[in-house]
Amino acid sequence: MSNPIKAIATETAPQAFGHYAQAAEAAGVVYVSGQLAARADGASLADQPFEVQARQALANIIAIVEGAGLGRDRIAKVTAYLVGVEYWPAFNAIYAEVLGNHRPARAVVPVPALHHGYLIELEAIAVR
Repeated sequence: MSNPIKAIATETAPQAFGHYAQAAEAAGVVYVSGQLAARADGASLADQPFEVQARQALANIIAIVEGAGLGRDRIAKVTAYLVGVEYWPAFNAIYAEVLGNHRPARAVVPVPALHHGYLIELEAIAVR
């Protein structure tokens, strides 16, 4: 029997830093792994302001969803991990700007720290 879980990979987002796929699809649901503020070429933006990091992490999510053959309007859920609740208003504004009228379910989780000094990590679920 073939594996019902398909790995999703695209060159338009950073390659996985560890033992995981950029996304995995099962039963028409695409689960996007946590995305940090790194460019597709792997260059880290951890030293950049929060707004730059937020835009890049969101761009990575969208690139992976598009790599799965879906549009951003197919994103059903986003979880945002922010280093500090004070970034919530800035994140909310960027998120609304990028997604426009599309309003996926969302959770914003303040955390004390993220790997490599990043200020934001995003994960998402999209559907076919």
